[in-house]
Amino acid sequence: MRDATKDIDDLIEMMAKLPGLGPRSARRAVLHLIKKRSLLFTPLADTMQTVAATARECLNCGNVGTTDICSICESEKRATGELCVVEDVADLWAMERSGVFKGRYHVLGGTLSALDAIGPDELRIPKLITRIQTEEITEVILALNATIDGQTTAHYIADQLPTITVTSLAQGVPIGGELDYLDDGTITAALRARKTF
Repeated sequence: MRDATKDIDDLIEMMAKLPGLGPRSARRAVLHLIKKRSLLFTPLADTMQTVAATARECLNCGNVGTTDICSICESEKRATGELCVVEDVADLWAMERSGVFKGRYHVLGGTLSALDAIGPDELRIPKLITRIQTEEITEVILALNATIDGQTTAHYIADQLPTITVTSLAQGVPIGGELDYLDDGTITAALRARKTF
């Protein structure tokens, strides 16, 4: 005979795998969803199914959306010549949340890491070099996390771009800090005070 709570236990186990949720937080979230089934659970399940079927990476920058080319890449207003390089989509969204950057982005998909055998070809660095050669880019802003791997990646990219202005975020980003966890004011200050790399 099937365990009456197996499906619920499976859902809790899957939710616990999400960032920021452990087993107890996942259990509370699932119980809340069950209590608010018609108000939250069913619409959430429908929305998740839709996003699972339609979400894709932008072929140009690596952002996540529902079209092959995201709205940022398509916007002529964003063609300022500035290209902001970030580690992942969460960092791009954090920069967008601040509202201060009006150019375009490039998502690397991580950072260089000798320990994890992640080299330039495992990231979107070759695509970045191609974009700089084919688009009218005048400045590359390295908005990478202030970690050892982030700084190693920034130095590698800067070395690949000797003929273009390369800047990085300045004040406000603490060592070891990650963009997704910074407030909008800190991101704004760091972007405005960027310096030549």
